[in-house]
Amino acid sequence: MDPDLSDEDSVVDLSFEAESPLAPLAELLERLPSCDWLLQGDGQQIFFPPSEAPGRPQEPRCWSSFLEHRVPVVTEEVAREALLSFVNSKCCYGSAAAGNLIIQELKPQTLCRYRLETFSESRISEWTFQPFTSHSVDGPHRGASPRLWDIKVQVPPMFQEDTRKFQVPHSSLVKQCHKCHGRGCYKCSGCHGAGLARCPSCSGAKRRARQPRRCQLCSGSGRRRCSTCSGRGSKTCATCKGEKKLLHFIQLVIVWKNSLFEFVTEHQLDCPAELLAKAKGENLFKDENTMVYPIVDFPLREISLASQRGIAEHSAALGSRARVLQQRQTIELIPLTEVHYWYQGKTSVYYVYGTDHKVYVVDYPERYCCGCTII
Repeated sequence: MDPDLSDEDSVVDLSFEAESPLAPLAELLERLPSCDWLLQGDGQQIFFPPSEAPGRPQEPRCWSSFLEHRVPVVTEEVAREALLSFVNSKCCYGSAAAGNLIIQELKPQTLCRYRLETFSESRISEWTFQPFTSHSVDGPHRGASPRLWDIKVQVPPMFQEDTRKFQVPHSSLVKQCHKCHGRGCYKCSGCHGAGLARCPSCSGAKRRARQPRRCQLCSGSGRRRCSTCSGRGSKTCATCKGEKKLLHFIQLVIVWKNSLFEFVTEHQLDCPAELLAKAKGENLFKDENTMVYPIVDFPLREISLASQRGIAEHSAALGSRARVLQQRQTIELIPLTEVHYWYQGKTSVYYVYGTDHKVYVVDYPERYCCGCTII
């Protein structure tokens, strides 16, 4: 037994008591920093960022100079080398077909991929607590807590997502632990404070069944030291770690998120769209600013419409709940070539896509098992 405990009533049996709320909200909510906020069902507060004046619209662009750029055409030699490289990366593919097939026709096509990235920051606050181990408390006596959007923090590199947590200055409050009621421990549920529990070998009978000798595990006592509390009769409170008090404070949670909108122009070939979305392309246009504006008068109208749709979707999704730090929109050219070939009396196709010449094979003729994916 713990020498600090005089009897069984010196500890509170809270082993089956549900965890209390993080903090007495009715008492503490009035100390939230002054700011517009929205209370969620889980007790978190979402703080609306301060409104900012929109920037000036972009100047009209001349697209003729951009469209003069062209992606190099895939030749028969490049198409065969791309297929050989693909086949060599697959354990179940033979290279003989790739080396001997006859390329009959190349059908090149250049696609456009539009991407919009919006890097934003959102802030929420929540009450949390930790064991009180220090005599220094940064409470209201040191001043008023700042508005959450006025707290200066180091922003991560643009377009790199991150989440960080900070303790709001002057928001701390010391309270007695709500789990153990300030005792630092509670009665062990395994032995009910006795420090001894029924012997698992003889089940308290002092002798094992059908054996005349006394139980060797408990030496015939029928009791063993409680394994749950190591014989102390009590367990240290897991909430306050035995400190008896908790430090409650407002925690600021900042989430930096990179939202992505992506669109690839339509094509009539059978190469999967998910591959083209990830394909490496050649940059045609890049626009990066605190706020970007929809692309207008682009020769491919579907790209202009995608730009308008992406910016509108991000604006609606983020709304007033996040602060946009940076936006970036790009247009890339994605080369795609359909390769028609003949091998052993049969014709088939494969595709070479991206500036790094990735390959998608529809039905490769020299496969030994089905263990490899064709993508």
